[in-house]
Amino acid sequence: MKLARLYRTCACFPLWQAVRITWFAAIYRLTVIPNKIMWLGNSSTSLFRLVSISALRVTFRWSALLALVFLVTAGRAAIAGPLPAPPQLSATSFLLLDFHSGQILAEKNPDQRIEPASLTKMMTAYVVSTEVERGTVAWDDRVLISEKAQSMEGSRMFIEAGKEVQLWDLLKGLIIQSGNDASVALAEHIAGSEEGFTVLMNQIAADLGMRSTNYMNASGLPHPDHYTTANDLAILSRALISDYPQEYELYAVRQFEFNNIDQPNRNKLLWRDDSVDGIKTGHTEAAGYCLVASAVRDNHRLVSIVLGGKSEKVRADESQRLLNYGFRFFKTTRIFAAGETVKEARIWMGQDELLPLGVEEDWYVTVPRDEADLLQSQIELSQYIKAPARIGQQFGRAVLKSGDRVVGEVPLLSLQKVEEGSIFTRVKHGIMRHFH
Repeated sequence: MKLARLYRTCACFPLWQAVRITWFAAIYRLTVIPNKIMWLGNSSTSLFRLVSISALRVTFRWSALLALVFLVTAGRAAIAGPLPAPPQLSATSFLLLDFHSGQILAEKNPDQRIEPASLTKMMTAYVVSTEVERGTVAWDDRVLISEKAQSMEGSRMFIEAGKEVQLWDLLKGLIIQSGNDASVALAEHIAGSEEGFTVLMNQIAADLGMRSTNYMNASGLPHPDHYTTANDLAILSRALISDYPQEYELYAVRQFEFNNIDQPNRNKLLWRDDSVDGIKTGHTEAAGYCLVASAVRDNHRLVSIVLGGKSEKVRADESQRLLNYGFRFFKTTRIFAAGETVKEARIWMGQDELLPLGVEEDWYVTVPRDEADLLQSQIELSQYIKAPARIGQQFGRAVLKSGDRVVGEVPLLSLQKVEEGSIFTRVKHGIMRHFH
């Protein structure tokens, strides 16, 4: 009876669910099988002992094996596996980051100044979209092409001086064909001159937080004071994708025909990987072969930046390796949505007794895939919350952990306004607080 009770008690634990199956087999061998051989008479005694001992030995072996399998399996679920090191690339500088969380997943010399070459046109396009949004220009504007624009060297969309081209077509020539002539035409139309346009470029770069970038022209032609970094290009990439999604769709277009000349997009990943939808290539002798790429798989967007590659093939191959690494070994999760009530806190001396708290923006966190299921959030509130409370006022924080490691934290803000209560309410709450 004691053994039976022990067996039923242990059965509630997952480990014993596996072990008790083997013990059932042992009981079967010790009872059913011997009964079948009793017809042998007295000689069956030794045979019964032999079968029983054999059954027990096999049972113990299988019990141990199943227990080991259970522990290994459970351990995998509870303990994150080792994260492989990022790929080693030959590029002068590179960076891989998650678009939503902004988490950097791999990097090499991210703050090293480099010549951006045609990656400059990412900012040129951003400024154009900004001015259209402000209403200073429109997509259907007819842009008169200057002699300077037509005479630009390097990659071109082949516009002709004295003719008018729609602003939207110039943007396509800038993004898809990487036209230096389109860059100057757009700059002159918006700011009167390319020099005036660079003032806008540098102002927006500063507003975005691109602290190590300076532009001297709109096309990316070499200049000693024309530079950026991988970190700053990451900032610009996220802004391009989030702020102007309609214009960003042009970065995925594989080819564009203008003036009876059909030219392909130089981003080879657009043909190789269907998840890639941008962004821009660049090349000069000093800059080497550069590529900023972005891809989406299972609603998970990554941005890779490879600067100073040795060839077109190398920049595409190394960008692909970075993207594959990020998608394979990392997972991004939205923890809280903007405006969602994360916690209702007790507020005193106010017209309301509960104050909804949440986050200002969607909160995303990127962690190794093995850690994604181990994340736990912890809410920490101010000890005493007193009215009045204004929208956006901080009254706590949410901390996200993986085991003992803090993954991230975000302030918890008031989602609604709570005015101070009446004198009766304040007196009542004062008494309640005294005994609270």
